[in-house]
Amino acid sequence: MNTPQHPVKKMSIIVSRGSLDGIYPALIMANGARMEGIEASLFFTFFGLNGLTKSTMDNLKVATVGNSALNMAMPMLGMPMTVPFPTWMGAIPGVSAFATHLMNKEMEKLDVPPVREFLEMISDSGGKIFACKLAMDMFKLKNEDLWDRVDGVLTVGQFYEESAGEGTHILFT
Repeated sequence: MNTPQHPVKKMSIIVSRGSLDGIYPALIMANGARMEGIEASLFFTFFGLNGLTKSTMDNLKVATVGNSALNMAMPMLGMPMTVPFPTWMGAIPGVSAFATHLMNKEMEKLDVPPVREFLEMISDSGGKIFACKLAMDMFKLKNEDLWDRVDGVLTVGQFYEESAGEGTHILFT
């Protein structure tokens, strides 16, 4: 394993997908950074704002239509991962709800917290949580629509300033 020339001091994570399977990778990465003593900030943009909007953050769903990676979930049904999930099945009413139920059940078994609780953990540990101003304007959202502990609404330029510094890495999820 190679030792990085500059140790990671900060992770700035851009969250652009608003599905359950789109939000969790960012939360896991930010929480992992904080557990390692690395600064972490999350920047929710476009559909990622679903994870910060009070009316949607507790009801995120697994995206089943056009999700070619759903074969990864086949072992939850007792089937091998090599069995493909037909994309047309994702459009059948109830399939997304069933996939969401399976995913939530498995995460609960692994003691993975719900989105709101995960965000609280990240915030409590010193992580920063931001919403994108352009996306807020585009979707006609106001600050009062967001989870109460959002640290601010930033432009992209402000997010870059927040992310500046040696040892900072930016991830796009």
